[in-house]
Amino acid sequence: MTVYAYVEGPLGPMLLVGRGAGHGGRTELVSLSLPGQKGGAAVDDGWRHAPEAFEEIAGQLDEYFAGRRERFEIPFAEGGTDFQRRVWRALEEIPYGATVSYGDIARTVGSSGAGVRAVGTAIGRNPLLVVRPCHRVIGADGSLRGYAAGLERKERLLGLERAV
Repeated sequence: MTVYAYVEGPLGPMLLVGRGAGHGGRTELVSLSLPGQKGGAAVDDGWRHAPEAFEEIAGQLDEYFAGRRERFEIPFAEGGTDFQRRVWRALEEIPYGATVSYGDIARTVGSSGAGVRAVGTAIGRNPLLVVRPCHRVIGADGSLRGYAAGLERKERLLGLERAV
């Protein structure tokens, strides 16, 4: 069963979507969307509003935004293509407070050169904003490039992590 809840945060209300009771009774996070996000989730009629299912995830988000958490320990629901999953795993390895370029990620997943564009597309399809840190990927020249929820939010997240 798909469950959802809204959690308030400094970037606006976050829509959390999950699948209930996987991983030892823990909710598997399917999506974390921000208001106005390109390609963000929208509540579906068959979903159940279940804020209690996201208490652990909400607590970790609160800690992150308060500067007391650098890494999330949240079970994610598997999704995406094989290539997208490789790119998303590479995102999860970017340390808190650090940034890497799209080219760095392309080299990590064995897709350099023309593959940088494919990496950018895969990053843009990341359904788990904030918790899978695509905001830590910047242009090769150090500029902020693309973020599905807007560059101002990307800048705020990097500022929170003091990576700007």
